[in-house]
Amino acid sequence: MKSNSRVYVIGHKHPDTDSICSAIALAELKQKQGIDAVAARLGHLNSETNFVIEKLGLDYPLYMNTAKCTLEEIQIDKAVTINQKETIRHGWDLCVENHVKTLYAVDDVGEYMGVVTINDISTISMQDVNITKDLLKKTPLSNIVKALKGEFLYEGHQERSGYVRISDKRLMERDLKGAIMVLDDHEDDMLKSMAHGCAVIICTENYTPTDFMLDMAKTKGVTLIKTSYNIMKVIQMIYRSIPVSLVMTDKSKIVSFNKTEFIEDVEHEMLKTRHSNYPVVFQNRLVGSVARYHLLKSEKRKIILVDHNEVDQAINDIETAEIVEIVDHHRIGNIETSHPISFRNMSVGSTCTIVEMMYRENGIKMSPTVAKLVAYGVISDTMNLHSPTCTPVDRLLKERLEKEYGLDFDAMAKELFENTATIRGKEFKDILYNDTKEYLLSGYRISISQVFTYTLEDVDKIEKQFVQFMEEQNKARNYDLMMMVFTNVEGNGSRFLYVGKLSQSVSAAISKFSDNGYVSRKKQIVPSLAAALI
Repeated sequence: MKSNSRVYVIGHKHPDTDSICSAIALAELKQKQGIDAVAARLGHLNSETNFVIEKLGLDYPLYMNTAKCTLEEIQIDKAVTINQKETIRHGWDLCVENHVKTLYAVDDVGEYMGVVTINDISTISMQDVNITKDLLKKTPLSNIVKALKGEFLYEGHQERSGYVRISDKRLMERDLKGAIMVLDDHEDDMLKSMAHGCAVIICTENYTPTDFMLDMAKTKGVTLIKTSYNIMKVIQMIYRSIPVSLVMTDKSKIVSFNKTEFIEDVEHEMLKTRHSNYPVVFQNRLVGSVARYHLLKSEKRKIILVDHNEVDQAINDIETAEIVEIVDHHRIGNIETSHPISFRNMSVGSTCTIVEMMYRENGIKMSPTVAKLVAYGVISDTMNLHSPTCTPVDRLLKERLEKEYGLDFDAMAKELFENTATIRGKEFKDILYNDTKEYLLSGYRISISQVFTYTLEDVDKIEKQFVQFMEEQNKARNYDLMMMVFTNVEGNGSRFLYVGKLSQSVSAAISKFSDNGYVSRKKQIVPSLAAALI
């Protein structure tokens, strides 16, 4: 895993078309500048934005619900793995070759099974014979051959005891039943060992037994193995044939972390233990190992905010992230940063307008798809340039994109609004929370939602029930004022529904909003409401 150099370009909660389009367009600009940028979103897309994304054949921006950093975003160590069937000798070699003290055991399909350390391997030779014999008893014969770099002369069927014996003066006095015999070229010892019930004979220094001896082994069911190693070397290496599965610590007894876990949660868990490192898994597959020093070196998620600069509208846990840039066309909010950043804030109708300017300033041409994204963002946020928020800069952008990319803003707007600008058949919760923004005005918590529709007559049909729904919703949220603005998509005024303890004191002001044909939340409604609350 690489260091956390990725930058997430994210708009506000309850994302609208301008928020999503500007995030995608700005992420592509950053990519063209050599930055690993990804467009993200904080919620489900409304019908209008869905239409744009599907119309242009784009992937949905990455869904995120927190700014907290996860293990998969930081630099961690590569996990050196070993098949649990492999010998501990092979495990030792892997530790030496990779300069590690810990190996992660996996099964034949690569699933994580446990942990074996170089200490586990090195202590085998120090174990009591009763322990090692039990391990050798369970060790596959193929492992023994592999550890000795030998070969089968004959593979028998005798059950092994796990004891390892050599030829000495007391050979015939010992219990040889099921024993593993390590012998040189003395075939008399081989015959005696077979007669006393041994299970395996290892012939050292490349000695090949006679045909007679081979036939006897077959008759007795004794396994014959040949190796170039001498007796002392065989005694040393045979214990290294024990499979990793017999000495490893099972995964159920090991603290591990999923790659999707948050850094702070991992750090908290590490404080409860004293391990030097921990396996990191995903879907029971190893992706690496992590230690405390990795967390100390980890970086915060890097975030670019678009179309807002308010804490309440930002991604959850924004305080844990590093905000590196802001591109917005709203009032200055309450976002704080730990150091100076690029803060691009302009009084224009759409964040997409600013992003298009950034392309031109950097001498980078937008792709045709991005040009359409920008156009849709401007059309949506300015009601096709009919909104009071529209500026000469937005109109120049329209002229420029129509000339350079052959776009038709009016045709695009007509198709967009005809397919999306309606409240008919929509659930109340979708209408209320489709595009919601929260404000703190004169110490009051205020929520203002806005939806666009072809005809305001549709509001008359639902007004009574919708106000009741808003009252129910505000009981849980406890806003001082919860407002719903139904705005004609062509800029021909709005209808206002509202609840909360401020309702009576602001009713006169809101009546003037209707009389004056307010359509802009940013330039008309919020400033006038703020003035009324002073």
